[in-house]
Amino acid sequence: MRTDWNTLRLERDGHVGRLVLNRPDKLNSFTIEMWRERRELGESLCADPEDLRALIVIGAGRAFSSGIDTTVFTGGNQDGVAGGPDAGTRHDDPMVDGIMRTQESFSWLETAPFATIAAVRGYALGAGLQIALACDIRVFAHGVSVGLLEHKYGIIPDLGGTQRLPRLVGPGRAKEMIFTAARIDGDESHRIGLCEHLVPDEELEDTVHTLAARIAGQPPLAIREAKRAVNASFDLPMADGLRVEAEGQGVCLPSNDMREAITAVVEQRDPVYRGR
Repeated sequence: MRTDWNTLRLERDGHVGRLVLNRPDKLNSFTIEMWRERRELGESLCADPEDLRALIVIGAGRAFSSGIDTTVFTGGNQDGVAGGPDAGTRHDDPMVDGIMRTQESFSWLETAPFATIAAVRGYALGAGLQIALACDIRVFAHGVSVGLLEHKYGIIPDLGGTQRLPRLVGPGRAKEMIFTAARIDGDESHRIGLCEHLVPDEELEDTVHTLAARIAGQPPLAIREAKRAVNASFDLPMADGLRVEAEGQGVCLPSNDMREAITAVVEQRDPVYRGR
């Protein structure tokens, strides 16, 4: 797997990974290069997770991400927003195609066969909040300022914000946040269900690592199938969702992981899962 990223760092500690947004001098604002690198990294991790079971997404320095770097709009390379020279395969309109390609650098976090956790401090604005929304779980630090500010620039949140935010906080609250380009703090984020955990800044990294390690200790096949079933619950009628759930269980029941889980209970020891 490629390791020479310019805007990212990928770190590993056993089954837990850390995806670091690595432009701290620019508050980890997103550039075309960062979108491309994150999409390429996501494709690699999802195709061959190499026993990765939980991935923490965090920003280097004092912010998660302040949003899109304004050079994306002023640099004279709007073609870059479309995702590069290989664009043109998702929609007949090149602009729409480009947006959809950029969305892919966010969406893989939601569909990856492992758990994804956003560790957010400082700012998560615009595209910054939208990457946190794409993760399975969000842990915010006290002092955060988060929001979808796109209306200030005459545009809409187009990197998953209009789809994922309502699923967390409800359509009315999501519309209010988007329509008013509001910033909210950690307490309000936690109150409305935008984040699952709110912790002191100095405890953020320990909290997310403890959570990631706990998830990584679970049977990876079961994590993958449970994630797929929960995601399907938003899109499918109940009967179809129950079928996805049953299909997932059909993977888990005959697995070595299940046999190991039962054996570990009988032998009163910690299980050692292999993901098969």
